[in-house]
Amino acid sequence: SPVSKSPAVPFASPAYRISAATRGKELRLTLAPLGDDGAPEAALVLRFGMSGSLRLCAAADAPRHTHLRFVTCERPPRALCFVDARRFGRWQLGAEWQPGRGPCVLAEYAAFRENVLKNLADKAFDRPICEALLNQKYFNGIGNYLRAEILYRLKIPPFEKARTVLEALKHRQQDPSLTLSKKLKLKRENPDLLELCHTVPMEVVELGGKGYDPEHSDDAAAFRNWLQCYSVPGMNCLRDSKGRTIWFQ
Repeated sequence: SPVSKSPAVPFASPAYRISAATRGKELRLTLAPLGDDGAPEAALVLRFGMSGSLRLCAAADAPRHTHLRFVTCERPPRALCFVDARRFGRWQLGAEWQPGRGPCVLAEYAAFRENVLKNLADKAFDRPICEALLNQKYFNGIGNYLRAEILYRLKIPPFEKARTVLEALKHRQQDPSLTLSKKLKLKRENPDLLELCHTVPMEVVELGGKGYDPEHSDDAAAFRNWLQCYSVPGMNCLRDSKGRTIWFQ
């Protein structure tokens, strides 16, 4: 679209397949031509911002605020549309993930955990825990509502120093005399902050449906019911030093 700040996608093929891979807050689309027309593959990496989403609809009925369309070869054609009312979303050409982002909290949990715990001397952990959780160098995939839900479940004050909270995890040990099943049971019943950075987003993924969609809040009943803290009546909120609202009890 002419109002988009992202680059045009110089790709055309009479028929092609789109495949996707995710890592943290990024989605990589690979466009692979079908047949022998000689067109090379193309790839782009999408970041959705607060309100971006992909929607499949009739090409003639592309939603308002559509910034990129992939049109099917059927008749009448449909379009896979990147829709973003607030224009915070971006894409870049090429298959490379954005540099400076750490391992994904969902798909690379072990590497994510190691990346945090071995770098606690970094000045990023001088910040309050609520701000550190938005640092994508270490918490790739965690956003505003997730940080509130994670801290709420553990009853961690949001402005506690991040290093103070996380240093304790380096020394967390289980009784070696426990059986494996008891160790797993204790882990499920008493997860730490880094474990919740994996399991809480997984709960949202498993909800299915529209989830967090500012334009279609009527479709988000399951997501609203899932929330325990973020924007929930009776909770408190303050702005952090970046101007982001943190919800807490």
